[in-house]
Amino acid sequence: MSKLRKSRPGSPVAPTTHQALPSILSTFNDGLPVPKMIVFDLDYTLWPFWVDTHVATPMKPKDGNTRVVDRYNESFAFYRDVPQILTDLRGRGVKVAAASRTCAPELARDMLKLLHVPAGEAAKPGKKSLDYFDHLQIYPGSKTTHFTRLSGQTGIPYGEMLFFDDENRNKNVEELGVVMYLVRDGVTKDVVDRGIREWRKRKGRGGNE
Repeated sequence: MSKLRKSRPGSPVAPTTHQALPSILSTFNDGLPVPKMIVFDLDYTLWPFWVDTHVATPMKPKDGNTRVVDRYNESFAFYRDVPQILTDLRGRGVKVAAASRTCAPELARDMLKLLHVPAGEAAKPGKKSLDYFDHLQIYPGSKTTHFTRLSGQTGIPYGEMLFFDDENRNKNVEELGVVMYLVRDGVTKDVVDRGIREWRKRKGRGGNE
């Protein structure tokens, strides 16, 4: 797919300070099953840019590591809800993975190190977002290869995995038994809730939902 379909971003979505809440995800509060592993693409899924073409090194963190600026002072951050979503997944014990075919895997990892997830209390420092990922599959290639390796490393069945990605072509992972939810405009709490409900529906795990 051509990368001309999306232009270079100007200012990313402004980061916010997230309060310690039970969960911003309604599907985490309804007592119904959730997948054992949730997997995210990176570019235009967790953040609004292509890390391999939009970011020019070196990078520096700003505003308590809630955003990063590059050589040209362009600013980069997660979509607004992402830090709290990662916090909620960790709190629920859901395994989190990244599956990205970026041509700049080391730069993607560096971005995950520099962008922090704010602590629930303002006085406490945030943690590297990288620390919220249990597994990383970040390298050029097929998403089916990413998932084959994830299943082999974790022993988690494909049917217990939910994948969020912005490219329809990556629905080929569903041949393995993974449920993919197509992301139209970045990951939000509502997108994650809809994805989990779709996973429940397709796997027969929704109760009376």
